[in-house]
Amino acid sequence: MPRIAYVNGRYTPHSDAAVHIEDRGYQFADGVYEVCEVSRGHIMDMTRHLNRLDRSLGELQIAWPMSRRALQMVMSEVVRRNKITNGLVYLQVTRGVAPRDHFYPSADTPPAIVVTAKRSDPKAAASKAAQGIKVITVPENRWERVDIKTVGLLPNVMARQKAKEAGASEAWFVDADGTVKEGAATNVWIVTKDGKLVTRPADFGILRGVTRTTVLDVAKKLGLSVEERSFTVDEAKQAKEAFITAATALVMPVVEIDGDSVANGHPGSVTLSLREAFFDVAEKTPA
Repeated sequence: MPRIAYVNGRYTPHSDAAVHIEDRGYQFADGVYEVCEVSRGHIMDMTRHLNRLDRSLGELQIAWPMSRRALQMVMSEVVRRNKITNGLVYLQVTRGVAPRDHFYPSADTPPAIVVTAKRSDPKAAASKAAQGIKVITVPENRWERVDIKTVGLLPNVMARQKAKEAGASEAWFVDADGTVKEGAATNVWIVTKDGKLVTRPADFGILRGVTRTTVLDVAKKLGLSVEERSFTVDEAKQAKEAFITAATALVMPVVEIDGDSVANGHPGSVTLSLREAFFDVAEKTPA
């Protein structure tokens, strides 16, 4: 079945979908995006994703392209038209189309919006989680405002490529003091030897992941202790467990860091319990 995209007010075949060459997202990475998991016919954590979209747009002084309710309907319709039961729905909002100039265009320039969706295989994801993934570390080289979910992802792309070339699935950005910040497309967690979950505070320097926030709710439901603080690469290597969170990965065990095994080199029970309970806790919006 051909895929369908929504582009600036029109549903169109994915193969024909296009934006203007002077769209500021294309010219300047002047835009933001969100990715929501679709699971069992539901869009997961839509409220939190749209709340974060609202914050990102506000930080960049970009107007909403339509009402929040209308955007929810478009997202659901794109999922429905693509017959997605399990997958992802992606939305991107840019400052719009205007003659190329570093200054913001006039306030009456309409923002541009694209919404797409694609299928994923939950069995393949479950198999990957059962094995766990490998990660590498890379020096932090991004701008300071990574708390805004912008489309300017070149450092992340390069880090992910370096991970791929090393036979790993993800790259963790590390500060000059040796503390882990976040993954190229994920938030990072460890489980200490006494069973405490540790993740870096999301007040500054990392993206406040929606899945990260929901995992905090899951941990509370499971009665797990959580500490939001920085930790070093060495502490992560010595941890009982390590894992990453993202809408594209949910809760994914990490079994190797820079070639060193985490604990026994297998996914841990705490990580797998968080993954198992995630769907029961996350907000579910029927698509």
